[in-house]
Amino acid sequence: MKKLLTFLAKAAVSAFLLYLSLRGVNLPSIKQRLGGLDLRWLAFSLFILCAQTFLLSLRWREIALICGAELRYSRALSYTFIGQFFSQVLPSTVGGDAARIWLLARGNAGWQTAIYSVFTDRVVGVSVLAVLVVACLPWTLNLIQDPIARAALALIGFGMVAGSIMFFALGATHLRAMERWWITRHLAGASHVAWRLCRSVTGARVAAYSIVIHLMTVLVAWGAAVAAHVVVDLALVLFVVLPVILIATIPVSIAGWGVRESAMMLAFSFAGLAATDGLIVSILFGIVSIAVGTIGGIVWLFDGYMWRLTKNAEKLAASSPVS
Repeated sequence: MKKLLTFLAKAAVSAFLLYLSLRGVNLPSIKQRLGGLDLRWLAFSLFILCAQTFLLSLRWREIALICGAELRYSRALSYTFIGQFFSQVLPSTVGGDAARIWLLARGNAGWQTAIYSVFTDRVVGVSVLAVLVVACLPWTLNLIQDPIARAALALIGFGMVAGSIMFFALGATHLRAMERWWITRHLAGASHVAWRLCRSVTGARVAAYSIVIHLMTVLVAWGAAVAAHVVVDLALVLFVVLPVILIATIPVSIAGWGVRESAMMLAFSFAGLAATDGLIVSILFGIVSIAVGTIGGIVWLFDGYMWRLTKNAEKLAASSPVS
């Protein structure tokens, strides 16, 4: 019941934010522009997002190996696609993370290892994104003239970086106070994993994967903009989209819907672009994400079918008499 109420609350937030985003928009003109899309560029965005999933699975596998899990790349790829499906039907990226945890734990990795690997993967992704946002601030602040928006952007970027530093610092220290409660004990355990990752050669690869992953997200948004005939430079999309993606990671809506649209419209308007263009880009970004999530749903169905076949074969082998 609690999970249902949480889901309904997230759905309500998405619906409310979408309403706020759409109430002042000329919907017939939006419909007309969506009808005149260049599907080649939309296919480009879909291709980039699919390719990003391959890189996401590679990053997660590297982290899972640090945690002690035996995870083949094919399994990591399958679980990541399935996670993309659940990210589209549950709050923000949390649903996809929960699916990956369950799948990895089911594969005999153990709940603790599964949770640590997925949590560390998420923290690494958000941390690198925050660093990129801060690194781009000199150019982003030149685009945004509103003082409140500039202050909010700087606060979000530096706040996320500070939070990431605090998390990684826990792994470098051994505070007895962290052992008193269950949640702080496991938070410290995940932080120790992240600290081991930072001190290893794998950490450099994971950081490089993360940078490329976020740049691919920018390419997806740029492809969506070109598909909708929005005249915008790739560099400007880089400075505008990264903060929007960082804000959209906050799990207050379903698959980021509503939050992403509101943030994209504000970002475009603050950068001197049409807010309507930001809305269209965000909608197309969401549609492409749904397409990748659909692929993940198909993989989930196939994975469940193969898992049942394997279990049935194991039961049959166990019940067969030894000759």
